[in-house]
Amino acid sequence: MSKNSENDPLIFPILIGDIGGTNARFSILLDAFAEPRQFPTIHTADYPTIDEAIQKNVLDKTSVQPRSAILAVAGPIQGDEIPLTNCNWVVRPRALIDDLGFSDVFIVNDFEAQALAVAALPADAREPIGRIETNTVASRVVLGPGTGLGVAGLVHAQHMWFPVPGEGGHVDIGPRSDRDFEIFPHLVAIEGRIAAEQLLCGRGLVNIYQAVCAASGIEAQWTDPADVTAHGLSGVDKAAEETISLFVTYLGRLAGDLALIFMARGGVFLAGGISQKIIPALKKPEFRTAFEDKAPHSALMGSIPTFVVTHPQAALAGLASYARTPTDYGLTTEGRRWRR
Repeated sequence: MSKNSENDPLIFPILIGDIGGTNARFSILLDAFAEPRQFPTIHTADYPTIDEAIQKNVLDKTSVQPRSAILAVAGPIQGDEIPLTNCNWVVRPRALIDDLGFSDVFIVNDFEAQALAVAALPADAREPIGRIETNTVASRVVLGPGTGLGVAGLVHAQHMWFPVPGEGGHVDIGPRSDRDFEIFPHLVAIEGRIAAEQLLCGRGLVNIYQAVCAASGIEAQWTDPADVTAHGLSGVDKAAEETISLFVTYLGRLAGDLALIFMARGGVFLAGGISQKIIPALKKPEFRTAFEDKAPHSALMGSIPTFVVTHPQAALAGLASYARTPTDYGLTTEGRRWRR
């Protein structure tokens, strides 16, 4: 890894990739002024390695040879082998350089990319949840229930945006209401505790649903998150309907906690496919009520806006924004950038 030019801009053309637990999305940015060329979304389970996925779905489909790559991955970045948290791929930047012809590979956290995106989302790429009293250029939070639960902060200082990646999806979450205390004993725990990701992701929906059924003394009908969501939103299944209500309540509580931690006056942004699918439920009172119920700071919380990110390729857009104007962002490359 070069020590002399860690902060040099990436050289165009740049391969941009958003690697999640279930899907991987790629585009190529020819230069700082071009619109990214998008490639079809692929399922990570369909390919044994990321190298093969890039070769077959990107490099074999274009005459453009990217010189650099910036990849957002769902997992902590440590060392020369980066395993993804919720799929079997292992990202080996040296192999990408040696085998696929890249000269420069930069790896960031997947929700770091989401944070880059929310730095400059246009109004038509976000759906407000509740009233908006202010539209402040200030620190923000992004969290997204999907295959797992991603969380990142976005600190605004010195006229720059500083993404703060982490593993906030694994903080503890506990019961509060009387109904919570009935349901929580039936939730599937992880090593004896209920982490937020045990509730606020696809499998978390099923976890809540099955616990609701157990607490209510009825037989669970659904094992797929899509079924729970569909039957809950339609109101035809009361246990699934309660599940959606609890899901948005717990999401509101966590979103509010994170807003307090980061003093996110610029807003909290809900990313990911689940958030987009449940917008009707998020617009009901439960989410904002839980979000604002943070005495003694309820008035402060009422002034913080919340949004659902509706941009179809938000992470790629965030990475492209960084690739075009890296000086707008305080993004550290140390230990995360490999060069030929």
